[in-house]
Amino acid sequence: MTAELVRGQNHTLPQTRLEIRVSAGTPVVAGATLGDERGTVRGVEWIAHPGSPQLPGLEVSQQAAADHRLAVDLEALPSGAHRVTVLLALPVGVGGPVRFGAVPAPFVAVTGLDGTEIASFTLTDLDAESAVSALELYRRQDVWKVRAVGQGYAGGLAAMLADQGVTEPAALAGTIQEAVTRGLARSVAPPPPRTPEGDRVRHATGSADHRPTAPPPAPEPPEPLTDPAATGPAHTAQPHPAPGPAAAGPSAAGTSAGGPINYAHPRRQHAAPPSPPPTAPPAQPGQPAQPVAGDATGWSMDERLYNQIWGMFEDLARAVAAYRSAVDFAESRMDQELDRALSDPRNRIGGAGDRAREAARAKRDELTSRAREALDRDLAQLTAEAAVVEPALPAAYAGWGNPVWHAHRIPMEIPMALRIGDLHLPERTDLRIPLLVRLPLERGIWVDSGRAASEAAALMDTDRLRRLAMETAVAHAARLLAVYPPGEFAVHVIDPAGSAAAPLAPLVEAGVLAGPPAAGPGGVASVLAHLTRRVDLVQMAVRARAADSLPPDLDTGEQLLVVNDFPHGFDDRAVTQLRYLADEGPAVGVHLLMVADREEASAYGPILDPLWRSLLRITPVADSHLADPWVGHAWTYEPLTVPPGSRVLEQVLAAVAEARRAAGR
Repeated sequence: MTAELVRGQNHTLPQTRLEIRVSAGTPVVAGATLGDERGTVRGVEWIAHPGSPQLPGLEVSQQAAADHRLAVDLEALPSGAHRVTVLLALPVGVGGPVRFGAVPAPFVAVTGLDGTEIASFTLTDLDAESAVSALELYRRQDVWKVRAVGQGYAGGLAAMLADQGVTEPAALAGTIQEAVTRGLARSVAPPPPRTPEGDRVRHATGSADHRPTAPPPAPEPPEPLTDPAATGPAHTAQPHPAPGPAAAGPSAAGTSAGGPINYAHPRRQHAAPPSPPPTAPPAQPGQPAQPVAGDATGWSMDERLYNQIWGMFEDLARAVAAYRSAVDFAESRMDQELDRALSDPRNRIGGAGDRAREAARAKRDELTSRAREALDRDLAQLTAEAAVVEPALPAAYAGWGNPVWHAHRIPMEIPMALRIGDLHLPERTDLRIPLLVRLPLERGIWVDSGRAASEAAALMDTDRLRRLAMETAVAHAARLLAVYPPGEFAVHVIDPAGSAAAPLAPLVEAGVLAGPPAAGPGGVASVLAHLTRRVDLVQMAVRARAADSLPPDLDTGEQLLVVNDFPHGFDDRAVTQLRYLADEGPAVGVHLLMVADREEASAYGPILDPLWRSLLRITPVADSHLADPWVGHAWTYEPLTVPPGSRVLEQVLAAVAEARRAAGR
């Protein structure tokens, strides 16, 4: 039976190999320190954190996430370690919550390797604290116990480390937060928080019972366009929940002045309850119900499908996490049983040792088989759901091979999200989950054209890889043009050396660009100056609540800047302007889609690190570089590709051009 602890209470631990599971409802940094008999941390080598996640007997997550699993083997701790303190902190400088009082109460549980809870603790009554000592495992007279601590620190991670006797705590806290920022830059942003009425409908009974669940995050208030916290370089790199349909309202610009600038999604309203989702037909006795498209709640079918896809993503992440945990437990149990059996010298010779090995392996195989059966049930359910959902997707969510693109008509309003690729895990590579990003874009996109980006890229010719990267960028630009109303989205291209003429041909020939691709230093400077001026003017108009006073020649529609082969053709001034657009642009409708090899920009040194962190990195070939916000799996990203021989891209761009002509744009 689980011991539900309150602050200060302790409980005896029945075993020494444990997991500590954290559910926070918002991304948090998880770490742990080792203390001696007096609780003093002897040095940085006794601290496990995202920048140094492993110690003997202790391993923590390498990134901020809403859910964490910390592995602890108390018998393998360094000599002299008598205490393990679990630390939680909010990431800083990324635009997320700055105090625990603004987020759901974190929940911490100590479990066995099989997932059985031993003790749990909910960290309530936190307010201004941004870091907290959640609980500690301590040894008293050769018996290990767990104590609920819940000690918060308004001074943050540095104050908490100083309280444990760490020398130079501020420097170490900065190192930890820097490691977290790097991790967040590769994370997939989670969907908006679900209301209690918006939880996914589970079709199967029992198949998801073993999955860890987190308390629903509290809705966040809408962020005005001029909020300084929303425009920093790391803001768009964080995987914190965006405002949900029930929480967010119109943008400040659209409501204050009544002018043309409103970059909030038109469906993000809260005037009425969402429509009920479609229900599945009744199942035959003993059989799971058949999945249906749109089984999540939302304001429209598009929103229900969006929430359903993110629910599938979360289900797959947690199902695979449970399977991997069970396999690890089976291996660990086999090792323990073999150690015990072979520690007796009488079992090292003859048939006794062989029988012990066979029995241990048989138990391991049985546990692994049972875990695989549970995973296969979940995978079968998700595969059936994907087969139903994929054909029902609107064009913005669909791949290029979906027939919906052949009948696509340019919409009159902006969709909720856009598909930019697919994600899968090695346990089932054919089960692809669409990767959706919210619209309007909250962060720029970087298509990595470097050969060091992945194993597949390393085997590819440099010129071909760069062409694929630019073709990927062109396809994304075409999708954005196709899902925005006529005249509400413009695309600018910087191609300093003119090397991307072939990939850019579909956009140029269709006549959908805002102007010819800019080449040479003069072209680069002209486009950057134009977009920088637009950002400055719109920011001033929004702050003054005077959107109607903008110059008549200013295009108030959203803008996309496609940059090829960065940093070629960029001087120091141009680099500064590009960083400014990446930081300040998304909040006022200017977005960046950059094709670049980071190695080629290494001469600029760390000055460009904030730029790379602010962009969502994708690759023109498959690569396992993205992480989920729940358990931190490494997901393989598959770019969207146009089917061989298909003319769908040209057809879509022709439809965009025709819609613009019809609208007089």
